[in-house]
Amino acid sequence: MLIKKSSDSHPIAPSEITPKEIFEERRRFIQRMALGSVAGTSLWEMSQREAFAQNSSAQKLNAISNPAYHLDEKKTSYKDVTSYNNFYEFGTDKGDPAVNAHTLKTRPWTIKIEGEVKKVVTLDLDSLLKLAPLEERIYRLRCVEGWSMVVPWIGYSLSALLKKVEPTANAKYVEFISLADNKQMPGVGYPVLQWPYTEGLRMDEAMHPLTLLTLGLYGEVLPNQNGAPVRLVVPWKYGFKSAKSIVTIRLTKDQPRTSWNVANAREYGFYSNVNPEVDHPRWSQASERRIGEDGFLSRKRKTLMFNGYNEVASLYVGMDLKKFY
Repeated sequence: MLIKKSSDSHPIAPSEITPKEIFEERRRFIQRMALGSVAGTSLWEMSQREAFAQNSSAQKLNAISNPAYHLDEKKTSYKDVTSYNNFYEFGTDKGDPAVNAHTLKTRPWTIKIEGEVKKVVTLDLDSLLKLAPLEERIYRLRCVEGWSMVVPWIGYSLSALLKKVEPTANAKYVEFISLADNKQMPGVGYPVLQWPYTEGLRMDEAMHPLTLLTLGLYGEVLPNQNGAPVRLVVPWKYGFKSAKSIVTIRLTKDQPRTSWNVANAREYGFYSNVNPEVDHPRWSQASERRIGEDGFLSRKRKTLMFNGYNEVASLYVGMDLKKFY
């Protein structure tokens, strides 16, 4: 996504937050060419290698492969998964998080679960890792900008955590609040969105077995740029619904405000289900480009309803999915 930066003190209007994936990739290509090479290696490549090297001693996670959540599709490479990210807290270009997220300190880390629950709890990272058996699940990830990946995530169903706090009868929604620390996250200093980043699900969506409380990928703890140390993955929704670096989970009676919906409700609905029949106001959602496989300028794959996860269709029976986009 491209952010137009104003030269005066006025905040950036949501209407100026314009995703332009192709422009960004072209700009980075020109930058790499312009930088030239240092001992045969461009400065951009050096920064990328440094970012990847930080994961060389990452904690390994023992996870059981769950065949119920595997795809007969080629997995996106670790390099692409960890170098092509949306994580605005560390910059608006796709390569920014891999370069800038080394400043994020993931230990100690706690998540507070509060709101419409019988048991308010605060759990540290080690407690989260032990709360339920870790599973490897290979999910498609579809971005609203038109690109997709296939990622081997590690975690367990969010429902395992929510059941521990015993939701009350008033719990209709689940709100997720991400860390917003301008000392660790350079992007928080810019008025791109209202910070902290917030997202939300309806209670039945949050309790669905597919909704993954995610602690790792590719057999390791989450890299910082991918939402460390704990994030959400909701595979039938566009990627921005999968909140990263979560510090608070709040069960609520009313539908929570979510960051992109607040920024531009016309373009980013609360539900944000992957739906090829509902176009983004500025581009089609009928096709997508698989990172690492499809051509730079071409979209070669038809987008699947619910990103191919048709088992969630029953959650929306009777709803107009063009109205509740």
